[in-house]
Amino acid sequence: MDREALAAFLVRHREDLRPADVGLPAGPRRRTPGLRREEVAQLAAMSTDYYARLEQRRGPQPSVAILDAIARALRLSADERDYLHRVAGHSAPDRRGLSDYVAPALMRVMDRLTDVPALILDGLATTLVMNEPARALFGDETAFTGLSRSAVYRWFADPQARRVYPERDHARHSRQNVAGLRAAHAVLGPDSKAGEIVRALLPLSDEFRGLWEQQIVARRFEDHKVVVHPEIGDIEVDCQALFTEDETQVLLVLTAPPGSDDAGKLDLLRVVGTQEMAG
Repeated sequence: MDREALAAFLVRHREDLRPADVGLPAGPRRRTPGLRREEVAQLAAMSTDYYARLEQRRGPQPSVAILDAIARALRLSADERDYLHRVAGHSAPDRRGLSDYVAPALMRVMDRLTDVPALILDGLATTLVMNEPARALFGDETAFTGLSRSAVYRWFADPQARRVYPERDHARHSRQNVAGLRAAHAVLGPDSKAGEIVRALLPLSDEFRGLWEQQIVARRFEDHKVVVHPEIGDIEVDCQALFTEDETQVLLVLTAPPGSDDAGKLDLLRVVGTQEMAG
């Protein structure tokens, strides 16, 4: 771990960003250029003290997960992200498979979506980033660990995961989850996280096993769906999906026609606030 290089790199990239670059309000006049340390920490979901120690050339070696979170917060390119890992004493991430790294261009679009639910997913339906309206609608889907990070795995392993959709739509969602997993499995291979999820679910869920044997494949998201909020109730939304060039990640945006009852329900999310949906 090269503490000197790590600190210099973090400071420079923090100072090169403006609040508007990361979807934050400018706030009062700033005495120093760029973002504040506490703003980077907030974006990376870590304590300000921990992040400050990295810039001060002290503290423990950051984990790969923490480095990926900092890379997202600082909107680093793939090459810059790799450099960050190396000076922190880790190998550069393998770009051939799934990664928690989100391309800055996709994050810039996400930063501007503040009034409608939006989230960025990988090929295994792992939520990498979500805005506040999405948290209010779905709960914090970034808090899961292990195989449960994948919404596909949770759908078949945890009955609570199905509460967010009406029971009448469960069979369709099951089929779509399996079709998407098979598409990811073909790209990533049997020794990947996709293969691990398949091996875990086959003995766990009869429903999954039956659908997996049907050899269904699809990577497309629904254009329209109904989402269930515990306080607001059913919300009909249109879904727009923006894929990265290599199709390894997708930005999913949920909207409703202006002036409709469902648009009003989405507005109400800001009043109701975040619900603990994952408990």
